[in-house]
Amino acid sequence: MIKPKKLSIFQGKSFLAEKDFTKEELEYLIDFSIHLKDLKKRGIPHRYLEGKNIALLFEKTSTRTRSAFTTAAIDLGAHPEFLGSSDIQLGKKESVEDTAKVLGSMFDGIEFRGFSQENVEALARYSGVPVWNGLTDEWHPTQMIADFMTIKENFGHLDGLTLTYMGDGRNNVANSLLMTGAILGVNIHICTPKSLFPDKKLIEEAQTIAEKTGSHVFVTDDTAQGVKHSNVIYTDVWVSMGEEKKFAERVELLQPYQVNMELLRKTGTLAEDLIVLHCLPAFHDKNTIYGQNIYKEFGISEMEITDEVFRSKYGHQFEEAENRMHSIKAVMAATLGNLFIPKA
Repeated sequence: MIKPKKLSIFQGKSFLAEKDFTKEELEYLIDFSIHLKDLKKRGIPHRYLEGKNIALLFEKTSTRTRSAFTTAAIDLGAHPEFLGSSDIQLGKKESVEDTAKVLGSMFDGIEFRGFSQENVEALARYSGVPVWNGLTDEWHPTQMIADFMTIKENFGHLDGLTLTYMGDGRNNVANSLLMTGAILGVNIHICTPKSLFPDKKLIEEAQTIAEKTGSHVFVTDDTAQGVKHSNVIYTDVWVSMGEEKKFAERVELLQPYQVNMELLRKTGTLAEDLIVLHCLPAFHDKNTIYGQNIYKEFGISEMEITDEVFRSKYGHQFEEAENRMHSIKAVMAATLGNLFIPKA
């Protein structure tokens, strides 16, 4: 009996961290995301996951990730089932291994958004179905596909572009940008105080990859040097989920790294090709409870990005947010949809 040939290099594979994929594979997912976005805009059905059941596990709250996975699953013909922090008992009343085996027997794919990278990897190891990392403290891979998709839509290519990340250089977004940019051949600058530099081993790993793809990695606390010749300025909240007690420390440390018009002028590309990205939510005004509290305590009405930049022609954060849905759809379809993808 002839065994059926596996038609996709992605089929059955989990999406846990960018470093697990080649440049060609990441480029395929970005291009597939752009294709699926076009189908969506033209109203052309693409129900590659018809009849599939998807578990959405959320230890951490979310707006974009939950919305993106839900709408992506529905567009693909699948049924998404949300399981929040009060619905799952990972490591509390039930081990991750036991949970994975149960969910894997009932669902065709599992999304996990939580704290531990070890947990999402255990879900993939024991469930027997594709597992997609919606965010952990270490990596944010689905965000990266949306980010570099947005960059490619605006510039038409990725090779040779320079992206500078401003803010906390140790968080999951900075980690993922370092690794993904290096793999894709995009120059990555991390501009952050020395006390918030990324892990040394991660920098070295990214530099080794960048040497092969023809890009470079640059980590600095000098804002002028960090943003020079940048095509993309990227920022994120100064305090990640679970670190709320560090607001005072981060406000003092990171104010010099705020994305404002003065900083954009330092790029030298202001009049040419420059976009600003933010994975959201953004503290750019006082129109939130958090924003009001920060203003009362620290006397600042804007944090990591000014309202002027956020609302300017340079801000592409809402395209980026929409692209979470299209990119997540591509990841889910590629890994679970039995698509013909012989080589990426």
